Amino acid sequence: MTSPDTEAEHVESTNLLYRDPALYDVVQSDSTSAEMCQTLIEQHRPDARTLVDFGCGTGRDLEILAKRFDCIGVDLQPGMVDYAHRARPGLDIRTGDMRTARLGSRVDVVTCMGNSLAYVHDNEAISQVFATFAAHARPGALLVLCSPVAPITRAQPTTATVDTPMGSATVTIRHTWDLRTQINTMHRHWLFSSGDEVRDEIRRRVLFPQELERYAEGAGFEVLDMLDVAETGDTESGLTGPTAYTVARQTPQ
Repeated sequence: MTSPDTEAEHVESTNLLYRDPALYDVVQSDSTSAEMCQTLIEQHRPDARTLVDFGCGTGRDLEILAKRFDCIGVDLQPGMVDYAHRARPGLDIRTGDMRTARLGSRVDVVTCMGNSLAYVHDNEAISQVFATFAAHARPGALLVLCSPVAPITRAQPTTATVDTPMGSATVTIRHTWDLRTQINTMHRHWLFSSGDEVRDEIRRRVLFPQELERYAEGAGFEVLDMLDVAETGDTESGLTGPTAYTVARQTPQ
């Protein structure tokens, strides 16, 4: 297993948004993960009061969740955590590796969203992450994940315009898929209005639904549901898209 410092440096070097947390916040500003998480908690554990979010990034989602829950956030990237402390000083956000982190407390809800789980590529390391989830879960606690469950394999690149703190940028994205490793790589090219160009490469491990269920069960969780989210934010039955929410409950030992 690579050290947390080495892993953090590698992930940061390959992703512009991790090197520029303010840009990360802008790009993620339309995320509905926190709202979806709250909906799932209300459905399955409405009495929940405490929550820990692994892979919390800049704390954008945690800031929303903290209005309802007593929250702790953990992220591998020191730069993201430093930015979160400046931008959201009221939040309890700590630097830590979710493969090994132990906070010394158990909570009602454990979350891992924003594709954070997909940055863990090795089977043994994934098992360690689920052991971390279990180590922080009270009996009956919920586990809420948002992660890729199928690869993006579209043949043609996609292009979008993004308003950033550095001006407008045109972002072109293409994906490649390695079935043997189950790594879906996003190749991203940024062209800023200043003429500056940046290329980054984000490698995400796809865990297929039955794999996710197996890892969860191995850590003592019973999967309650896996679902897609429509553009309106409504849940739909079945899985059709590349990313899904998984909600599971810690079972009595």
